[in-house]
Amino acid sequence: MLNPRVSHAIPADDYCLQLVFSNGEKGIYDCTSLLNSGVFQELKTLTYFKQAKVSAGTITWTNQQDICPDTLYLDSRKVGN
Repeated sequence: MLNPRVSHAIPADDYCLQLVFSNGEKGIYDCTSLLNSGVFQELKTLTYFKQAKVSAGTITWTNQQDICPDTLYLDSRKVGN
């Protein structure tokens, strides 16, 4: 069975993504650990980070960065509805 996918996201000023999943759960995914890794270094520019969008159940940016939807679900800190 697949993990829920991202249905809505709001990028925050602290490099976290506020996520709503397809099952209605909400979570916070902290992207700070990615900021020094390969293609994700570009996300250090906050204006670019905040261009995150939902595409095919995951988060993407215009320069081809994306985060595995399973990672987003499994590694996000779940928050109350």
